Amino acid sequence: MPNALFDKKNVIVAGGAGFIGSHLCEELVRTSRVICVDNLITGDIENINHLLKIPDFKFLRHDISDPLDLDHYPELEVFRVKFQGIQEIYNLASPASPNDYSKYPLETLISNAYGTKNLLYLVLKYKAKMVQVSSSAVYGSPYYEDPYFREDYWGYVDQLSPRGIYAEAKRYAESLIAAFYRSYKLDMKIARVFNVYGPRMRYTDHRLVPDLIRQGLEGRTIRVESGADDVYSLCYISDIVDGLIKIMNHHFTGPVNLGNPDKVTVREAAELIRKLTNSSADILYNEGEAIRQGLPDITLVREKIGWFPLIKMEDGLKRTVDYMKAMKGVLRM
Repeated sequence: MPNALFDKKNVIVAGGAGFIGSHLCEELVRTSRVICVDNLITGDIENINHLLKIPDFKFLRHDISDPLDLDHYPELEVFRVKFQGIQEIYNLASPASPNDYSKYPLETLISNAYGTKNLLYLVLKYKAKMVQVSSSAVYGSPYYEDPYFREDYWGYVDQLSPRGIYAEAKRYAESLIAAFYRSYKLDMKIARVFNVYGPRMRYTDHRLVPDLIRQGLEGRTIRVESGADDVYSLCYISDIVDGLIKIMNHHFTGPVNLGNPDKVTVREAAELIRKLTNSSADILYNEGEAIRQGLPDITLVREKIGWFPLIKMEDGLKRTVDYMKAMKGVLRM
């Protein structure tokens, strides 16, 4: 009953204690009742502590690889789930950082397979809408000189590598969405998220932005695993959250890219972060074989849904540096 006439929607955010999920919960709870579901394997309760006292926010510690029966949670009675049902589901439940999917390869595969299936049965039960938060990893490696990925691109994936396991897990989850759509004609969408950064990223996440900020704040030589001229796409978290909500609220059902299409070299990011962290340290690059990062072609999402990123890189990085500076010493490792 996605169009039910209730004062507020009931919304499930699976993986809601993670980096992106917590920001999504924070925005959704302004207008909806939010049920945050997370097993806290890679999510962090600290990300949602400030939301726990809000009456319209409930946290369920649950692994969605196991079926989720909302009738078993008496704390949800105030949301009238038995009567109102669930209107929207966002699925972000998966290890997503290189550290996490390397450490939890089985959990990565199982959460994207069984977890996605279990949420899809909730979509079927409640006639809810769903956004599957996928990844640019599904595209694999770029074949051509043009680094921009359109939604119809399909590249090479080494399914036996740690990143390949993550990519294949995300591909399989998308296939489940497609199969359920063909079978039941439910309202389901796919958002393929590219590199995103912002507050609540883990301090030692082995991603470009937190690695650079950590070394800058620690005042030591900034060592970068990429070459100075390698190209990245960096999108600030609030833009991604805005995109996910716009996708949910729009009738367009095709997969769309979410990311910042502006090319950023590793040198540009490193020098800006060195400046923002007031570091005078040297920057050492790894000038081996170039790392080819795909960039998002956002033509489709801009034309169909009207989304495009608004936050400039310097503004977003300043907010992220300020957060990590304030939280240094208490951030989860």
